Amino acid sequence: MSHKRIPKRKAAFAAGTVVALGAAAILLPNANASQDGSSNDAAAIAPKTLKATDASDLASQLEEMLGDAFAGSYYDSDSRQLVVNVISGDDNNVVVQAKKAGAKVREVENSLTELAAGAKTLKQEATIPGTAWAVDPRTNKILVTADSTVTGAKWNTLESTVKSLGSDMATVKRSAGTFKTFVSGGDAIFAGGARCSLGFNVTANDGSPAFLTAGHCGVAAEQWSDSQGGQPIATVDQATFPGDGDFALVKYDDPATEAPSEVNVGGGQTVAINQAADAEVGLQVFRMGSTTGLADGQVLGLDATVNYPEGTVTGLIQTNVCAEPGDSGGSLFTQDGAAIGLTSGGSGDCTAGGETFFQPVTTALQAVGATLGAGDAAGGAGDQAGGEEAGAGGDAGAGAGEEAGAGGDATASPGDEAGAGQEVGGEEAGGDVIGGEETGNGQDTGNGAGDAAGDAADQSHN
Repeated sequence: MSHKRIPKRKAAFAAGTVVALGAAAILLPNANASQDGSSNDAAAIAPKTLKATDASDLASQLEEMLGDAFAGSYYDSDSRQLVVNVISGDDNNVVVQAKKAGAKVREVENSLTELAAGAKTLKQEATIPGTAWAVDPRTNKILVTADSTVTGAKWNTLESTVKSLGSDMATVKRSAGTFKTFVSGGDAIFAGGARCSLGFNVTANDGSPAFLTAGHCGVAAEQWSDSQGGQPIATVDQATFPGDGDFALVKYDDPATEAPSEVNVGGGQTVAINQAADAEVGLQVFRMGSTTGLADGQVLGLDATVNYPEGTVTGLIQTNVCAEPGDSGGSLFTQDGAAIGLTSGGSGDCTAGGETFFQPVTTALQAVGATLGAGDAAGGAGDQAGGEEAGAGGDAGAGAGEEAGAGGDATASPGDEAGAGQEVGGEEAGGDVIGGEETGNGQDTGNGAGDAAGDAADQSHN
């Protein structure tokens, strides 16, 4: 793995080089370059075209500038514009301010304060395992979701609570699956009978090399290895789950560890991770997981609350990116190299679809006091190459579709995830081959996001 040896090659990432499940020929470098060709006064206040990370930055600026008039925002990926909701009332100045800043402005009825009050009511009266809610700025409502376990009196309680908020404030829908923590993501790490995934390499506040993963992995075991049954190579420093997030900081035991800031996407290809960014509703994102390979979708909601069987987790990102057991802890990122989230859990699968929730990277970094990347040890973001063999004389690439360990069990039932020390499938560790190479036990997995992924999904998902 990359903590043992850093390859000398940096793979190019171009169209036609990635085989993906649900993520077609995208991820082209610079495809989202900012464009602001305004040359006259009329164009100066027209909505600007922005790349996604710039849109997120503008949204943060407008939230501070507009104050109570700011009612949320989302990114229109088709027009590449930021849409900002405002409560203008008699003050037309807030509309002018937002337009001058480059946003497309939409006047709405529900303020963020009112929506937050609705979410508080849901928390007090309808905190039921199998439910989730998040504000959807595109509808200016709270989107409430209930999985297949919410029936009978539980469903009646949820439905009546949503109705009490009013049809203009909240809506409820069903999800075919069940909400549970997924476990996997970047590169595979093992602890006893548990298997998880490395999300992003970071530098801890004391300067030591470390990585972020899901919090439900961090509470499952203290020491983690890069091979099943192998010697520990990293120790959990901090972990949060359930509660205000789902994240863990795990420090490498060897302070000389070199870990590149990148994500492997299969076929020997990597995406250099150069920054951490906040999610924006409408943002196109990519998830890499060893069960299902590369998948893409959009951000649907922010500050989501999810009631898992193990407990309630707040502050998550809600998406329509598919995932399955074996995908937790993994990397959620953008095509231009922004780290967005860590796979937490959700419902459904990559055949029928469903909801998947992610821990925001920015919040995790702030909470644990770490910085993205591996500093000088990794040669900076993207300077070190991925996509080759890793490890001292051995291959460490668990392809998209590898089972949990050599012959390990990759299945898990709801509530039997990492928090219970059970199935926690995953990819390899920070920057090594995810697909298209050999697995840690020497078994060829073929295309990282191709047929092997489909086979493993059938074997590992209940």
